[in-house]
Amino acid sequence: MAKYSTGGSSGSGGGDACELCGTESESLRGANVAGAQLQVCPDCAPHDDNAHKDEKKRTGGDGDGDRTREAVSNAAKASPAWNDDSEHWEEEGTNYDDDQLPYLVSGYGEELQSARQDAGLQRSELAEELDADESDLLAIEQGRATQAGVGGSLVRAIERRLDVTLVASA
Repeated sequence: MAKYSTGGSSGSGGGDACELCGTESESLRGANVAGAQLQVCPDCAPHDDNAHKDEKKRTGGDGDGDRTREAVSNAAKASPAWNDDSEHWEEEGTNYDDDQLPYLVSGYGEELQSARQDAGLQRSELAEELDADESDLLAIEQGRATQAGVGGSLVRAIERRLDVTLVASA
């Protein structure tokens, strides 16, 4: 590989050699490569950092924003609720008004886990007994009931079954 420089001759005598690969060329152009201003041949031109910025502007992508959007999309698709079909929500609607999650006490996840273990129940056993998804119980125990969309009726059923307080009093 040829030398890095900030301009000037590449040591080939005539100054018509690419400062990145050393190839002699009649069509050198300026390029910013890793912070160095170099004269590069057409083969090395794609290494120009400015060319990458221009590509992002042209396509509307900002690199980080594209990665963030892709990560959010992948996370949504990995969710067990994702099946690429929202038709049932559009037809049936949601029952958020009928089954709102109440305000929960601080540390409600640990409270549930401790009460379940004190009762000698595995999470799967409690889920079966309450006719609930085990993933909903796990979400509550991990303190992410709101993010998981757990309904208030499940929280109340857990409170009754395990004689534990998860809902904050008004």
